[in-house]
Amino acid sequence: MPMGIRNTATGFGWLSALLHWTVVLMVIGQFVLVHLAQDAKEQHHLLGQIAWLARHKSMGITILGVALVRLIWRWLSPPPPLPPATPRWQKVAAQINHVALYALLILLPLSGWAMSSAANFPVSYFHLFTLPNFVAPDESVKKILQSRHEMLATLLLLFALVHVLAALKHHFFDRDGVLLRMLGRESR
Repeated sequence: MPMGIRNTATGFGWLSALLHWTVVLMVIGQFVLVHLAQDAKEQHHLLGQIAWLARHKSMGITILGVALVRLIWRWLSPPPPLPPATPRWQKVAAQINHVALYALLILLPLSGWAMSSAANFPVSYFHLFTLPNFVAPDESVKKILQSRHEMLATLLLLFALVHVLAALKHHFFDRDGVLLRMLGRESR
């Protein structure tokens, strides 16, 4: 049976799935863009580094927007509950993990935006417009924000890894259909 737009008690709607997988691909893309910028820096290709970082910033702002849309949609169309047989501690852990992931999807772009402002490199959104600076230019603030931004990126990787491992556990060990719900199939 094809997915509708809204989430149901047994599955995610197509909009939730689309937003989820879009964010997944964009976050992976962010790490690739940072790697490409670092390679350009190591090769002393300053313009290449700036170009990759500009794409990284634009993608980060896009992730911020999509994360906010996801939160609104989650409020309008709540996700299906975990299966009743799921132990309470796992349900609590899943809630904590989801809150952390959403918080990081919002905090990471904001910290990057603030870091760029402190570095006096305004954020241009795909060359369409420039976002206002978050903070005044200040090298010491930039260094603090850079370390925070990197720490948040590491946390995002860790929480995403836990999320993936939990989904795989549900699929291969519990065989309860939780992973299939985000792949367009209703669970049992």
